[in-house]
Amino acid sequence: MSEVSEVPQADWEVWKNFMVMRRQLERALERQLQSDASLSMPEHEILLTLFRSKDKQLRARDLGETIAWEKSRVSHQVSRMEQRGLVKRVECGDDARGVWVTLTPEGSRAVLGAMRDHTRTIRKYFFDVLSADELATLKRITGNVLDAIDPPACDELDEKSA
Repeated sequence: MSEVSEVPQADWEVWKNFMVMRRQLERALERQLQSDASLSMPEHEILLTLFRSKDKQLRARDLGETIAWEKSRVSHQVSRMEQRGLVKRVECGDDARGVWVTLTPEGSRAVLGAMRDHTRTIRKYFFDVLSADELATLKRITGNVLDAIDPPACDELDEKSA
């Protein structure tokens, strides 16, 4: 008997609903960012990560590790954002191979302009539809899942983004 057939049907229903919810929530947030701030979710993720970082910049490799993207994806996305004036690349003085990705004034304006409406949309579709007890339960659930995946990797990423 395969492992898939050993999972109860009720569990598969929970999984399916979770996946549908996640995709639809991401689409709703993407639509809001696009219409209100002319940003894609990947652009917003990079801008917000840089905005929260010390000196509004990160080494390209640290940016990729923080948002859990592969090097090539970071490079391509940063190139597109650089063309829009949202970020710029700056060579690392102490490492000729290293590159800083720096938030530009235009990038700061874009992420700040997106924050209010994006936060409102997250609240509308996520926080406002859950009770305090459900949020506490969800916090425990997500913690359990993250701990099962790879606790050291998650801890390292949290330390770098703090």
